[in-house]
Amino acid sequence: MDWNKLLSTQRLGSSDQKKPASNEDRTQFQRDYDRIIFSSPFRRMQNKTQVFPLPEHIFVHNRLTHSLEVASVGRSLGNLLAEYLLSSHQNNPLIHEIGTIVSTACLAHDLGNPPFGHSGEAAISNYFTKGAGQKFKNKLSEGEWKDFTFFDGNANAFRTLTHQFNGKREGGFALTFSTLASIVKYPFESVKATKPKFGFFQSDKENYYHIARELGITQREDGSFARHPLVYLVEAADDICYQIMDLEDAFKLGILTYDRIRKLFQNFFDSKRIAQFEATFKQVSDVNEQISYLRANVIGALIYQSIDIFKANYSSIMAGTFSGSLIDQLPEQQAKAMKEVQQISFSEVYAHRSVVEIEIAGYKIIGTLLEEFIDATTAPHEMYSKKILSLLPGQYKTGENSRYNKIQSVVDFVSGMTDVFALDLYRKIKGISLPGVV
Repeated sequence: MDWNKLLSTQRLGSSDQKKPASNEDRTQFQRDYDRIIFSSPFRRMQNKTQVFPLPEHIFVHNRLTHSLEVASVGRSLGNLLAEYLLSSHQNNPLIHEIGTIVSTACLAHDLGNPPFGHSGEAAISNYFTKGAGQKFKNKLSEGEWKDFTFFDGNANAFRTLTHQFNGKREGGFALTFSTLASIVKYPFESVKATKPKFGFFQSDKENYYHIARELGITQREDGSFARHPLVYLVEAADDICYQIMDLEDAFKLGILTYDRIRKLFQNFFDSKRIAQFEATFKQVSDVNEQISYLRANVIGALIYQSIDIFKANYSSIMAGTFSGSLIDQLPEQQAKAMKEVQQISFSEVYAHRSVVEIEIAGYKIIGTLLEEFIDATTAPHEMYSKKILSLLPGQYKTGENSRYNKIQSVVDFVSGMTDVFALDLYRKIKGISLPGVV
């Protein structure tokens, strides 16, 4: 793969190649960033659970704050890669923009995630594999069926950004090809997936194929594609943030003690660096500030180690033969420390009662909403169905008769909901609460 093709200002939905101008107030990639920031799907993430239900008195991460932090780490990774590439790509003016591209992709990487945390994707899949949606199995193609039973937030993010929803413009957000390709962690369709991880739905496959071919992304013999190299940086930024920041949230909520968090963070460093921390703590006595300081140092160390791993594997990444993630290749001490973080996260943090309770609620709420709206699309002329479908926003209404497209329009609607909106609509449809009378 070649950076002269991989970095492109061409936009989806536009036939014109945008040339960088010397007098631009914003570059094309900065425009991408701004389009995400000012979008409704991005704003809605402030009311989507990241891991913990949003408490009244202690602010923990939601999808929005997580995405902003990932974008910050991604910008650092991208800038370090640009610095590495500059000497050998002096004639490519877009090398300087890698930090912005990665940051923008990080900003958008969770746009397709449903409400109610990590279980949202599983709840959608569950409706089709074990719930009322099983009845559609023989009415859809293999790829269409797996799009729903293997529902993936990453594929849904690509759809959110690229699909022309009813009344919207061609190309969706009309982002640059490079930004869009940098989001797709699993560049293959659902029929090639062995677990719920894939990059684009059947309905969006042609968009990805067009982007990949224009950028010169390597296509393998089985039809899947190699990752765009910048995907590795987006993935690393996400891995670093959610693994480390979830621990800090667990500390603030009293799930993990100060001593345990401090030890988990210090495990990433040698004795000399730990001694420097101890010296700092003589001046900084606030325990919350101490944990934040350690967390910042861990993130900083992982950023530099990740970019070193990218450099060490540069040839295989550019050839499309590198497998796994950058975090998988950490040096022995940091790999061991990260493994312990992951083990404790899964056994004590993600299994905490408050997390499990909101995930259970998510299954019930998402499953019910899917059933109500999808059933209504199959019998649209019935009185009750008409009333249910009247609640479907115009952008999600489709004039196509395809069962797949009708089901997907409902999945688009439900997956885009905030936690609060989904709960409120669920209660009203089930008759648990009534709208206020004006």
